[in-house]
Amino acid sequence: MLASTALGWALPAAAGETATADETGNADILVTARRRTESLQNVPLSIQALGTETLQQQNVSSFDGYARLLPSLSFQSFGPGQAQIAFRGINNAGDGLDAGSTPTTGTYIDEIPITTIGGTPDLHIYDIARVEALAGPQGTLFGASSMSGTLRIITNKPDPTKFEAGYDVSLTKYGKGDPGGSLEGFVNFPVAENAAIRLVGYYQKDGGYIDNVFGERTYTLDQPDPEISKTVNNAKLVKDNFNPVTNYGGRAALKVDLDEDWAITPQFIYQKSEAKGAFLFDPRVGDLKVRDFSPSYNNDEWWQAALTIEGKIGNWDLVYSGGYFKRHLENEIDYSYYTVAYDTYGYYATYFPDGNGGFLDPTQRQKLNYHYTKHTQEVRISSPSDQPLRFTGGLFYQRQTNDIDAQYFIPGIGSVPPEGLIWFQPIIDDTVYLKRLDRVDSDYAIYGELSYDITPDLTVNGGIRGFRAENSLVGFSGFSYNIDENCLPTDNPDIPCVNVHAYGATTPIPNKTRETGETHKLNISWRVEPGKMVYATYSTGFRPGGVNRKPAYGAYKSDSLSNFEVGWKTGWFDGTLRWNGAIFYQKWKDMQFALARPGDAGVTSLTNVGGAESKGIESDILLRFGAVELSAAGSYTDAKLTSDFCEEGGDGSISCTPKGTRLPIQPKLKGNASVRYNFPINTSDAFVQGALQFQSSSRSFLMDRDVAAVGYTGGFATFDFSAGAKFASGITAELFVLNAFDKRGELSRNTACAPSYCGPFYRSYPVRPQFFGIRVGQRF
Repeated sequence: MLASTALGWALPAAAGETATADETGNADILVTARRRTESLQNVPLSIQALGTETLQQQNVSSFDGYARLLPSLSFQSFGPGQAQIAFRGINNAGDGLDAGSTPTTGTYIDEIPITTIGGTPDLHIYDIARVEALAGPQGTLFGASSMSGTLRIITNKPDPTKFEAGYDVSLTKYGKGDPGGSLEGFVNFPVAENAAIRLVGYYQKDGGYIDNVFGERTYTLDQPDPEISKTVNNAKLVKDNFNPVTNYGGRAALKVDLDEDWAITPQFIYQKSEAKGAFLFDPRVGDLKVRDFSPSYNNDEWWQAALTIEGKIGNWDLVYSGGYFKRHLENEIDYSYYTVAYDTYGYYATYFPDGNGGFLDPTQRQKLNYHYTKHTQEVRISSPSDQPLRFTGGLFYQRQTNDIDAQYFIPGIGSVPPEGLIWFQPIIDDTVYLKRLDRVDSDYAIYGELSYDITPDLTVNGGIRGFRAENSLVGFSGFSYNIDENCLPTDNPDIPCVNVHAYGATTPIPNKTRETGETHKLNISWRVEPGKMVYATYSTGFRPGGVNRKPAYGAYKSDSLSNFEVGWKTGWFDGTLRWNGAIFYQKWKDMQFALARPGDAGVTSLTNVGGAESKGIESDILLRFGAVELSAAGSYTDAKLTSDFCEEGGDGSISCTPKGTRLPIQPKLKGNASVRYNFPINTSDAFVQGALQFQSSSRSFLMDRDVAAVGYTGGFATFDFSAGAKFASGITAELFVLNAFDKRGELSRNTACAPSYCGPFYRSYPVRPQFFGIRVGQRF
């Protein structure tokens, strides 16, 4: 268990994060990790809760900001809104494919999941009650993609009892990069005795910090004879600090208390992020530098409409939550290293005449266009919480879609005469490789949990969730030579034909899987004395299988996780010291993995590769004495294969990654610590704070041959410092610097294509470079 509470002065606790006193006298955060409102210290789960004050004190505004404070959480990313996250090392092993496995971690806003394949939506963190990180399988109550854990962002809700409003203005600058800033505000105003509206708005621009520097490349063309060369450069794209991010959006919520027992809360969230340039740098070019030969950007626009109805039937609580989520992601990244890598192997040793006696630049580019939707419905009922026997159960439905449009193209190649291209004839316009696919995932579930107090201090809890999951895929994926007798005709002008379909079909029927299953858990907790609890948990997680793009490969099956955990939550010395922790062992069976099979031209498919395990310990400590507050949290995670994984190469050779190999992304050690000193200055309350984040080395790929190509990321530590004051007028002012010593920590390494080809051109995703800021705010 990892728990982080608010420290020192901050802005007043907002609606939805009511402070209470636990049995040791500590101010504590109320959480809903078990779908009931209860003190964090009374929940026998491994959960870390970052409250409003902690999020502000640590200058958190995005996913990267709070991820560094969650030791059990690991991720890899290509930039804003493109993170693939996991708890305790149970990750997608570098998958993230649009037609691949569903994520291992569920992401929620309030009661409703927003998990999408390929990258987690990055909600701007402002006027947020708390972030709850639930490590370990949460499939009983949360289901949807919660095999490794669940990440929940809980928003502040409208409050009919009072008016409140506030704003925050900041100016920021990367140490060696560009300036930026933000403007944020909220207002909560009652519109009647029983109704209130809460509005939140924000605009943030972060300056860039990665430079695109000048470079040239020469391609050798073996036709016509004699051999000639073509040299290209990126002069038109050269720019310093070329990766700025603009993020804006807001929330609107209405709460109406229909009577003493019933309330209705509709909410609408909108956000758009516009990121330019690259967020992974090339260490061969220089620190925070790249040589991009094609434009890079990521536009991420999404909205969610949600409705929550809360009420009572007798003395039982009833909650309905429904939501519709829609996301449009348009992404283009530099794909030139793919061209360079394949040219090294002779794949580009040809010529593309431009019709004017010259030759085209053969550099390939990539453009992705995804349209996601997610429709969820859930109804849940709970018995009174003050009874020795307590029950929570419900019904859940979810349907999510992804319209996939991925183009890999060479500008101008569509006008090249066919005889000059051999097998490279474009499919549509200048597109060399095309994916136009419709994907649908559906989940139906029924679940229940029962808790019984054997004695006032000894409680047993059990739960089960039964579900049915469906996955379907239909469309086209391939090169021009994939258009053959097995590719079915279509009336859609954007799709040349359908080659992803039910195997053996004569009409474009979706390739589809359907399976049923269950997850369960058993938990026992013992309150040794007031303020001290120990618990033991056995729980399981389950992730549905799916279908491959190539019908001949059929479906990949589900994988599952068994979790064994013991933990403790304790308070000492009348609330001066709090120490929580957990020891866990997890067994992962039939783990899903993406690999390129021989003869498939680098196209990946999904398979089940055997087993893995993850074991470790998580702990946190909070110490208060006088005006000084110390907190620390950390984890040790040993996640590795428990069986050999072997695959055949294109030449018929067999390569194996042996059991005992570490799983990717998750460092063995990760942690953070902070010290804060609060003191008065005249009529103001002032503070100074220092914080440390650290992690050990990790690998970004599962296969040994891939790791040999890109290497390990190194361990690192970063330091943050801040100082500020809160004045009698309600105005707050703060100065801060993040990564004060500009440590270049690497979170992951990635490549444009299979590492066996593109490994020499890997790029690194760094922690945020040195970042200065000043923030002024006020509450009314």
